[in-house]
Amino acid sequence: MPQFDSKTFNAEVFGRYVERIPSTKRNELIKSRALVVNDKLKDLFAPQTGAFKGTLPFFGRIGKNTQNYDGQTDITANGSETYSQTYVVVGRADAWTEKDFSADITGGVDFMDNVASQVAEYWDDVDTETLTSVLKGIFGITSGDFANKHTYDISNETDSKFGATTLNTALQKALGDNKSKFSLAIMHSVVATNLENLNLVERLKYTDKNGIQRDLTLGTLNGRLVLIDDEVPTQEVKSYKKTTDTSINAGKTYYTYANSKYTAVTSPSVDNISNYYEVENSYTVYTTYAFGDGAIEFCNVGAKTPYEMSRNAFTNGGEDTLVGRRRVVFAPHGVSFIGTPATQSPTNEELATAGNWEIVNNGKTGSAKKYIDHKLIPIARIITKG
Repeated sequence: MPQFDSKTFNAEVFGRYVERIPSTKRNELIKSRALVVNDKLKDLFAPQTGAFKGTLPFFGRIGKNTQNYDGQTDITANGSETYSQTYVVVGRADAWTEKDFSADITGGVDFMDNVASQVAEYWDDVDTETLTSVLKGIFGITSGDFANKHTYDISNETDSKFGATTLNTALQKALGDNKSKFSLAIMHSVVATNLENLNLVERLKYTDKNGIQRDLTLGTLNGRLVLIDDEVPTQEVKSYKKTTDTSINAGKTYYTYANSKYTAVTSPSVDNISNYYEVENSYTVYTTYAFGDGAIEFCNVGAKTPYEMSRNAFTNGGEDTLVGRRRVVFAPHGVSFIGTPATQSPTNEELATAGNWEIVNNGKTGSAKKYIDHKLIPIARIITKG
């Protein structure tokens, strides 16, 4: 087996090995059935094309204009709109340098197991960050009905925690009578624990070789698989009120309010205290995502050299550097990336920008522009206080 040495390192073998290593972390968003591999994208972004954005046809539904069949009414033909979806490749790279890496780090442990397992887990983390940025971006879209219909926010309601009917109600709001398309929900461990404490999550079971039935760590809620991943978004929310203090409290933070923003006062003065605000309440809101199978298309487009070794015999008495590169596509079904990134790979900040995304449409303008039915997008989010 190859050792971690730039003379004998086999990049192809190492790459295949990384793909087979299971992650020890709970990046459930990446491992769930929500992702479906679309191999067509490999051809779209083949190295010889030099492209990082590409478009494929998105077939719409036929038109509906039912007419009376009475022997004297002419039949007017319908057609179907032509839609297209635009994809973008996300490229990421990193490198790890160690002095006398083989001896000092692996300590005689098999290189492939020790290093490849860490690299596989690292890319899982990177992919999770990428996908959560994509989801943040698409839920900021203002065109079409998607963001509004597919968001169920009860964080400001009296009953603001995830309850027995929350998921079912959210899915109905998103897809109506097609809510059965949703197959799984991914939530923060705080939300899942609250549901478990209410005995609302039903654990999946299996029977061991001795015929004893045991609980699995996976569960279901309203018939949907529940996955737990603390990488889903959380947000600290604060509410403010005008302070009633007449003198400066040294242990308190005061704020000013301007342009719809509260700003902490670095050096509060009693002369201005009547204009100060203080925090009245603080809480955390949690986002739970629900998906249908194949809600997000995925493709590992590949890089020319995914992994390579570089040997520097002089620095620090000799060191090896492992370089890793990755080019992938995460494309929510029915949503196009229309942005123009600063470089030929969008950053996570650019992916999280709503203006860079648009619901798939017929490419026309004005009143002739038609978006696909939001019910074709089996993705929803639920925002609660726990």
